[in-house]
Amino acid sequence: MTALLTVLLAPLAGAVALALLRAPQAAGWLNIATSAVSFGASAVLAWQIAGTDEIIGFGLRVDAFNVYLVVLTTFVGLTTAVFSRPYMLHVCAQGRVGPGRLRLYHAMYQVFLFTMLLALTTDNLGVLWVAVEGATLATVLLVSLYRTPEAIEAAWKYFILCGVGIALALFGTVLVYYTAQHVLADPTAGLTWSALLTVADRLHPDVMALAFVFLLVGYGTKVGLVPMHQWLPDAHSEGPTPVSAVLSGLLLNVALYAVVRLKMLVDGSLAATDNPHLAGQLLMGFGLVSFLVAVLFLHRQRDIKRLFSYSSIEHMGLMTFAFGVGGPLATFGALLHMLVHSLTKSAIFITVGHATHLAGTQSIDHIRGLIRTQPAIGWSLLIGVAAIAGFPPFGIFTSEFLLLTATMQAQPWFAGVLLTGLAIAFAGLFRHLHPMVYGPAPEGQHRVPANMLPVVIHLGLVLWLGLAIPDFLARWLDQAATLITGVPLL
Repeated sequence: MTALLTVLLAPLAGAVALALLRAPQAAGWLNIATSAVSFGASAVLAWQIAGTDEIIGFGLRVDAFNVYLVVLTTFVGLTTAVFSRPYMLHVCAQGRVGPGRLRLYHAMYQVFLFTMLLALTTDNLGVLWVAVEGATLATVLLVSLYRTPEAIEAAWKYFILCGVGIALALFGTVLVYYTAQHVLADPTAGLTWSALLTVADRLHPDVMALAFVFLLVGYGTKVGLVPMHQWLPDAHSEGPTPVSAVLSGLLLNVALYAVVRLKMLVDGSLAATDNPHLAGQLLMGFGLVSFLVAVLFLHRQRDIKRLFSYSSIEHMGLMTFAFGVGGPLATFGALLHMLVHSLTKSAIFITVGHATHLAGTQSIDHIRGLIRTQPAIGWSLLIGVAAIAGFPPFGIFTSEFLLLTATMQAQPWFAGVLLTGLAIAFAGLFRHLHPMVYGPAPEGQHRVPANMLPVVIHLGLVLWLGLAIPDFLARWLDQAATLITGVPLL
């Protein structure tokens, strides 16, 4: 339990220290150190889980499903903090934020990580709701950091839409608690996921079906599912680039994790009814619509950060669809896709942050000749887009191949739709990418300081996962898929 408590307490303590620390240079290093402690503790936690099925205590639960997401969250949090230190100092030097708001940024960064880690590790559905709401509040302060009219508008839109969504999720949680009171001997365990899972087949199916509708729409707002996605492009485009990296790479995963946990309860309660696959069908519907809308909107973007925010919606839709298809292969592919998408998209947003500093704008039409001016940025953007588009041998090709294979086995009539959508997404990304990378460089464009180490690490890992999935990771994902579906992969 020591490692688990360290994972949670390190960012919380770091947030307090960073709120009090007034030296901007030292704050960046403390942010990195705090994130490193969280990542180290998560690695120890993963090693402990490898020797047992689960760890439960203090209202927390860690198993094969969430332990790899905990490690992923702390790892991306660490690498983004490494990128964030010089990036935010550059922003401060430009006068876009002052020392006070820079202190707010570092403190809220750790609060944001704490709320996501709490949402992943709690065993209580009520605490899960509180943690996701806490992540919303922390993100509002981060998105509005620049205090421009556009940033304030984006923050308000995010707050209102996600506030309405989380209110719907609260109502769904209340419905789950209501039906649990009729079957649990201990009424205080009515929101404990471990206790609910043992009696899932006795929960009232009609109430659970209604609860899942509210929970899917509520947490689906945070996932970025269409039509609840309107906050996501604005939040990504107006917030600081490190915030975009952790929003797209981490927060969307946490919200989808909550949906899948709740789907497991609903599947158990509906198993003996006329429509045992209702939850999966809802996930497939929302996921497919989100995927198709996003790939079409990729062609209409003029802001580089909005472009990749729609790419995030596309991939979250694909994952949601895969969890809806169900079965061990589709679930294994979806879990792998969560991992490689997070690594790739955070690397892309880090690169985009440097590209916008180099060009002095986020307008796609004015970002040109990156390879000529600063090859490291240009090549990183090119390789990152190739990876996110599903080019072999990157890991996203592997996960998408698994998803398509599972779809052809379970729902073959959807495979052609997915392939068509992926082709449209590929065209949308590369029609924008080509002039940004290979076009003539504008006059007066000068090199900028760029920390590309996190990008190299992320894309190197995505390439490695496309060539060979390590045994320990394959076991994690296999155990998680078995836990979610109840059916072993092999």
